[in-house]
Amino acid sequence: MVDPLKVNNKFKKRKGPVVLVIMDGVGFGKYKDGDSFAAAHTEILDKLMAENPMVPLKAHGKAVGLPDDSDMGNSEVGHNAIGCGRVFDQGAKLVSNSIKTGKMFEGEVWNKLVDNVKTKNSTFHLLGLLSDGNVHSHIDHLKAMIIRAKEDGIKRVRIHTLLDGRDVGETSAFDFFDPFEEFLSGINTDSFDAAIGSGGGRMVITMDRYNADWNMVKKGWETHILGEGRSFKSAHEAIETLRNETEAIDQDIPPFVITDADGPIGTVEDGDSFILFNFRGDRALEITKTFEEGDTFDKFDRKRIPSVEYAGMMEYDGDLHVPDQYLVTPPSIDRTMCEYLTASGVKQYSISETQKFGHITYFFNGNKSGKFSEELETYVEIRSDILPFEQRPWMKCAEISDNVIETIKGGEYDFLKLNFPNGDMVGHTGNYEAVICSLEALDLSIGRIKKAVESAGGIMVISADHGNSDDMFEHNKKTGEVVYKEDGSPKAKTSHSLNPVPCIIYDPKGHGEYKSTLKEGLGISALAATCIELLGFVAPEDYDKSVLDL
Repeated sequence: MVDPLKVNNKFKKRKGPVVLVIMDGVGFGKYKDGDSFAAAHTEILDKLMAENPMVPLKAHGKAVGLPDDSDMGNSEVGHNAIGCGRVFDQGAKLVSNSIKTGKMFEGEVWNKLVDNVKTKNSTFHLLGLLSDGNVHSHIDHLKAMIIRAKEDGIKRVRIHTLLDGRDVGETSAFDFFDPFEEFLSGINTDSFDAAIGSGGGRMVITMDRYNADWNMVKKGWETHILGEGRSFKSAHEAIETLRNETEAIDQDIPPFVITDADGPIGTVEDGDSFILFNFRGDRALEITKTFEEGDTFDKFDRKRIPSVEYAGMMEYDGDLHVPDQYLVTPPSIDRTMCEYLTASGVKQYSISETQKFGHITYFFNGNKSGKFSEELETYVEIRSDILPFEQRPWMKCAEISDNVIETIKGGEYDFLKLNFPNGDMVGHTGNYEAVICSLEALDLSIGRIKKAVESAGGIMVISADHGNSDDMFEHNKKTGEVVYKEDGSPKAKTSHSLNPVPCIIYDPKGHGEYKSTLKEGLGISALAATCIELLGFVAPEDYDKSVLDL
């Protein structure tokens, strides 16, 4: 428990609520070409930025707890930083350090899984995203575990690969799979056999989140565990064939199984050990549940449930303690903004659609499920459509806005926070025109909320967790020129950007308590102290400073 916040005598609390709007995946682009945010007709946001205090905030790299400033931000660490008001070392950095120091391999869980395989002469399985995106996983972590498994006396390793094309280039799979196959060939011997056993696109199998589409997990279970599905002799053959047949980008490649003369080479059997090497929690929880939940599991027919030693790279849910076993201890994020607000008697309202509902709740609260107070907090989830986001680029903007406007009018809540997923989820499709449409829908929604905030005498803080829609074309890193495909069209970029994000303070009933020029050089962790101050409290001393100059 935390102590209540102190009242800030320097700031006169407004009559209406503070509304925090997180425009997921919306930043200020570095390049004109491919910047959907700049290209979209966003009359309302343009006016808000021109007429109100506004400052760019850092949303990547060290500003959100990632190892290096070359690391793009992401929704998980972004919402952690916004919600807790400080910067913690995050998954990628923790895992890299644990491997570098050898701590992971000295741990009880790693050795338990290794001993299980050696004792039973069984198979050591590794499942995860095969790329260097460093958002959910990193290929170097995988390689380090395979090398150590060999050193520890493991004889048979099977890797279940998920194609990325989202945190890295949309069709970059061969940049990772081909060198990885060469890596495996280089370490394989007569007594050590490591091979890819299965695969598929991350948006087709295994990596569902927030219970949006359990059929993805079902496909993953059938592919990785049961070895059911279309068979190929190698991952390269599978990707090349499926890409030519479907014209899909990597994240949408159908599932595949690698087979030899005896059948699938990577099925999971009783006595095996299995590690999910993704370190990010949101897209790891459902496949983990499929392994760990017993007879009460009702999401789909698992057909066969092998008895295995299962572990995740990290603890994916600190409240539910999922999974039962994990290799690296996650950051202990405590004393979040919402916990402080609850202790101070502030009524709070959180809303998004399914795709980002967990970000505005679970990640915002420091990777913890549940509420701090059933009495003071309300969570609302608007169910997302289950279809490609470029087909409905407006997503659930209107429904979220309808709900928020009615809630503001009701006058019951002091603090509302919401996430519009459009810039990120549509941005990941690589469809430039759809992203522009999504941002224009977002702009209209913000305009509607703006009117409600003004009528209620409240304050609206508009920001983002990272960039994405602002950088939709691949650019040559040396020249900055757009990279074009053979047909003359720009090569789409589907990953996040390294760009700063806006922070706009819309305070129509402002009384001059703070300067119109906001503090510069800060990261998105500044948003917690900012909202706390606008609610009339003094932010905790160790929180990163607010953008306000009171």
